[in-house]
Amino acid sequence: MHRTDIAAALTDLIFKPGLDLHEAADRHFAPDYRQRTDGRWTDRVAFLEHIAHLRGIVAEGSVEVHDELYDGVHYADRHTVHLTKADGRTVRTEVYVFGEFAPDGRFRRIDEVTLMLEGAEADRNMGSAR
Repeated sequence: MHRTDIAAALTDLIFKPGLDLHEAADRHFAPDYRQRTDGRWTDRVAFLEHIAHLRGIVAEGSVEVHDELYDGVHYADRHTVHLTKADGRTVRTEVYVFGEFAPDGRFRRIDEVTLMLEGAEADRNMGSAR
């Protein structure tokens, strides 16, 4: 079984605008995917709305993984997302993730907490903006 990881998932979702959003999501997220970001739950549909929004405002970026752990169906990591928005402003957010895999190796659930390290106050909700 091939398991995905957060860097591959975010790269396909946000930093490859030529890749169809639903194709990118299908590579990394199970049909019953749910996510909780900073205490707020969303289903897969709302999650994809969030990613579509990010694709519209992000010009480029990268994911820097600091720590990553796989344990059976469980996943944890700490990463920093570096973004340059279309308007030229930069945002840097540290993210703490706890996840669970579906049997096929795609994410079924992610719980994440975000900490903005750099950016405007208006960018504080980048982890859940739609």
